[in-house]
Amino acid sequence: MKAWLWIPVVALAAGTLLVGCGATRAGYETAPHRVLSSEGRFELREYPETRLVQTPMSQGEDGGFMRLFRFISGRNERQEKIAMTTPVFMERGHDGRSSSMAFVLPATLTNAPAPAQPDVTLASIAPGRFAVHRFSAPRPDTEREQGAEQALRAWINAQHLTAEGNPLFAYFDPPWIPRWFRRNEVMLRVSP
Repeated sequence: MKAWLWIPVVALAAGTLLVGCGATRAGYETAPHRVLSSEGRFELREYPETRLVQTPMSQGEDGGFMRLFRFISGRNERQEKIAMTTPVFMERGHDGRSSSMAFVLPATLTNAPAPAQPDVTLASIAPGRFAVHRFSAPRPDTEREQGAEQALRAWINAQHLTAEGNPLFAYFDPPWIPRWFRRNEVMLRVSP
């Protein structure tokens, strides 16, 4: 086959993958927010109270996701299945390790069932303003996360805002999505 014939095949494959990534992400409810300003990969957003189900994590542990997945799959007091949402939030402690993982609860679920597992709890993120930086990484990656956090803190300073608390990392895509199509974000609560 001539080399020029591969161009449409590669373009079609790349387009299908890109549309598939968007369709996968678009199929899930996401944490509600309002964009106040945008500058490239940085945004200032206003979030209402965001209800979560969360579990503690330790470095290198991957069971947190499965504990949360079991909760939404019906391992709760009402044995109720709950829709998957985006993003999966991971909060980092001061030592750089993950301290918790959380799923956003659907907005229509006004009375969430109590978890059946002692290490899974209902929680919420208080309403407020957050500075957000979008970055790419193949999976949660401490080095890339630290670089993204540093870039976000520099942007916050340039905007004359003050960061508060620990960073919150948001992961929107399943593991099979290629790195360059993934939506990952680091968020910091800010005050003017």
